[in-house]
Amino acid sequence: MSTPPPLPAVALPSKLPDIGVSIFTQMTLLAQETGAINLAQGFPDYDPPQALLEALARHARTPGHHQYAPMPGLPRLREAIAAQVARLQPDAPAPDPATEITLTAGATEALYAVLAAVVRPGDEVLVFEPAYDLYGPAIRLQGGVPRYVRLPAPHFRPDWDAVRRVVSARTRLVLVNTPHNPSGAVFSNEDWDALAKLLAGTNTLVLSDEVYEHLVFDGTRHRSARQHPELRERSFVLSSFGKTYHATGWKVGYCIAPPALTTEVRRVHQFLTFAVNTPTQHALADALEADPADAHARGLAAFYQAKRDQFRALLTEGGWDLLPVPGGYFQLARYDAFSPASDLAFAQYLAREKGVAVIPVSAFYHNGFDEGLIRFCFAKEATTLEAAAARLR
Repeated sequence: MSTPPPLPAVALPSKLPDIGVSIFTQMTLLAQETGAINLAQGFPDYDPPQALLEALARHARTPGHHQYAPMPGLPRLREAIAAQVARLQPDAPAPDPATEITLTAGATEALYAVLAAVVRPGDEVLVFEPAYDLYGPAIRLQGGVPRYVRLPAPHFRPDWDAVRRVVSARTRLVLVNTPHNPSGAVFSNEDWDALAKLLAGTNTLVLSDEVYEHLVFDGTRHRSARQHPELRERSFVLSSFGKTYHATGWKVGYCIAPPALTTEVRRVHQFLTFAVNTPTQHALADALEADPADAHARGLAAFYQAKRDQFRALLTEGGWDLLPVPGGYFQLARYDAFSPASDLAFAQYLAREKGVAVIPVSAFYHNGFDEGLIRFCFAKEATTLEAAAARLR
């Protein structure tokens, strides 16, 4: 019997022809290849609280906790989230756990679900740059048009005149990230007021990515979009247990939004992941219910500020030019005193020659804008930060 001829290759035009493997994956692979200390990808090198791990193990052994959770999330977890939000944001109405809170597979899924729910072909979405690399591609996959406004270094605060020039009748959504990745900049009351004034009388919505909400330093308080009375009814607010409990691999986040907006998010969520890991939801509900004073969440600012201060002191000894870090768990640094190379080339050099992996900040710009900055993650054990700083000296 003769062998049939091979089938011709199927041509598949890409929806994202200009997008390759993310810089986070690239630098983590380079760290693995070279044995470099990985300060590139944003994850801790320490485990979640022991009580949370024990709760997860307990629920993994509980009959009935291995089947689908309800699509919006376990009721007891949504109730515990609502109670905590009410305690931490007493100047805003408590969210209704039944109609305003949806558990998602990390804040990443929440972001995608919101964009898929509200962005239609031709709609414009305002994005502040530098920006998390998911934003632009996820907008484009909905047929939307990202409109970028650059946040000027070193403080990365919005230039509201520049924002005003970009917002138009086609602006469907404004995407805010506070505390900001990669800079750590924090939206102030004045920033929220400026945004509210700009959007007054429009149907433009707000997507506020607040996954680092508890990591705000030097006595500053996090302000959520839902705490602004003129923005609350048009805002989707995202948070992440991965950041709060040092468990990025658990991929559990949530979206808080008014009932009408939540309905649209759930229309997408039910066909995207449908439900989030059941034992993990039970464990997180246990953790919240066992901490009515929110000691863990309230203690994160001091915990991470100590890491920030330790790492800054170590890098300053080595002559690094460090930018301010008001929040989050990343440190930006200029390296022009050491090299005239591009930020990508310098990041590759650090991994290969110095044994420390970092992220070039040009990866956070849609056009690869290179300002001569690299990003370190300081969500690491003290010994890890000391070892990295020794190599960098």
